[in-house]
Amino acid sequence: MKFTKMFFYTLRETPGEAEIASHQLMLRAGLIRRLASGIYTYLPLGYRALRKVENIIREEMNRAGAQELLMPAMQPVELWEESGRLDVYVNENILFRCKDRMGRWFALGPTHEEVVCETARSMIKSYRDLPFNLYQIQAKFRDEIRPRFGLMRGKEFIMKDAYSFDIDMEGMNVSYQAMYDAYTRIFRRCGLSARPVEADSGAIGGAVSHEFMILAESGEDTVVSCDKCDYAANMEKAEVGGTAGEPDGNIEMLPREEVPTPGVRTIEELSKFFNVGPETFVKTLIYKADGKPVAVILRGDHQLNEIKLRNALGAASVELADEAAIEQVTGAPVGFAGPQGLDKRVDIIMDAGVAPMKNFISGGNRKDVHMKNINRGRDFEARITTDLREAVEGDRCPRCAGGKLQLRRGIEVGHVFKLGTKYSIKMNVVYTDEGGKEIPAVMGCYGIGVGRTLAAVVEQHHDDNGIIFPVAVAPYEVYVTAISVKDEAQVKAAEEIYNGLNALGIEAVLDDRDERPGVKFKDADLMGFPVKIIAGRAVKDGQVELQVRRAGGKNLVPLAGLTEHVRKLLGEIV
Repeated sequence: MKFTKMFFYTLRETPGEAEIASHQLMLRAGLIRRLASGIYTYLPLGYRALRKVENIIREEMNRAGAQELLMPAMQPVELWEESGRLDVYVNENILFRCKDRMGRWFALGPTHEEVVCETARSMIKSYRDLPFNLYQIQAKFRDEIRPRFGLMRGKEFIMKDAYSFDIDMEGMNVSYQAMYDAYTRIFRRCGLSARPVEADSGAIGGAVSHEFMILAESGEDTVVSCDKCDYAANMEKAEVGGTAGEPDGNIEMLPREEVPTPGVRTIEELSKFFNVGPETFVKTLIYKADGKPVAVILRGDHQLNEIKLRNALGAASVELADEAAIEQVTGAPVGFAGPQGLDKRVDIIMDAGVAPMKNFISGGNRKDVHMKNINRGRDFEARITTDLREAVEGDRCPRCAGGKLQLRRGIEVGHVFKLGTKYSIKMNVVYTDEGGKEIPAVMGCYGIGVGRTLAAVVEQHHDDNGIIFPVAVAPYEVYVTAISVKDEAQVKAAEEIYNGLNALGIEAVLDDRDERPGVKFKDADLMGFPVKIIAGRAVKDGQVELQVRRAGGKNLVPLAGLTEHVRKLLGEIV
């Protein structure tokens, strides 16, 4: 492709809307263009890179035995009612819905579990029809409240989603591992350093899931990992080790003491008032779980993980109670709740970090009052004691002895789930076994954000001058130009190099614009071509300048044998 024929543009200034490097550079390099909030057009260069990512995904999915199909983006809402997910997705403002002219409701699919189940159940008859794995690459839709970071969080996005069907859990574990291994290969081939971490399954469901995370300072997610072993999880799932236990029996249980604390509510204010550390306090948070109030007990310096709370209670949703509900349960305004003397109808759920505490300070369940020397057993009992808090830097690893947890920022690019029979039971995806009995198929599902993966490549591979594309996903592999379009020898050499590379099947571009060299070089660096070849004054000596974008620096190489040299070079660089 010649630049004078290309549909492209570049920006010298960073658009004000762009917050992270990948968003900034993809806009500046002319890979994408914003149409509306969270909705982007892939321009030709960006689309070429996207197709490279898609092709890597296809090759590895096919290698793993999956078969590609294409399902409708528009889905009858009745399918979502059948699976029981309609209310969840509507309540979380995820689902785009519309009515057709006949008054029938449809949804623009954020995911396709329902549709693939409807497809599979019409074709599965017996155990002989299993196992199989179906995948597609398609646009998805989510009504994001706050789209941001370009392709990282959009209202419309391209996703690869796959769904496996097996006769039992043993078979599903094999399918899951095949996808897990395929994802590892996919991200490696895209030039990404991806780490699989344990994750919460969320609205998709299932007992086990892993996210594939790309470590990046701009990441919206937090990756928790051990500094000694291979344990890793996202913040929603991360367990905390070594917090449960019984209080020290040698410490005397002191009498309760009421302390006036006018206007002192927060842990920080209380620490100053009592002149003790925040770990001395226990805070009581009043939540509503599926509309029913519960009291959540945490150590003062710890933060609640709402996902853990929801899972511990088996609730569909949890949210902080409003001021009126808090006062009804505790008898006090916000900031003065304690675990003792609560309404008997309210369940208490306690974080394991509180279990070994003795003689702690908590709210007094009266305005402007706190209580000293509160103790579990004497003053209150918890119905559930479990890990409820967010992990923090330095916590003990839940898997190994001596390991400490560390926190890093990350970008989720893929997610794999063991769904089990969550959908197959509800949607009647069954097969008959050898005895003629109907058995629900055991499912897994596996997603990759295709556009997000491309953005993650840019996030991990850039410098101050622009994108540094890995060869495997670069829109074009080699950039060729002449310093002066008025120098016939330079122009002829550049065109011969360009034609020779294309003849070898190497994807090259020829910058034939009548522009200053500085403008050309800035654009080439911004767009991230892995290799640059510049025909300048050295052409008269039978040489051209060759630059590997990632390595930097410049080398003069002979024109003779240049195209073969470049072919070998592209096979060696990432």
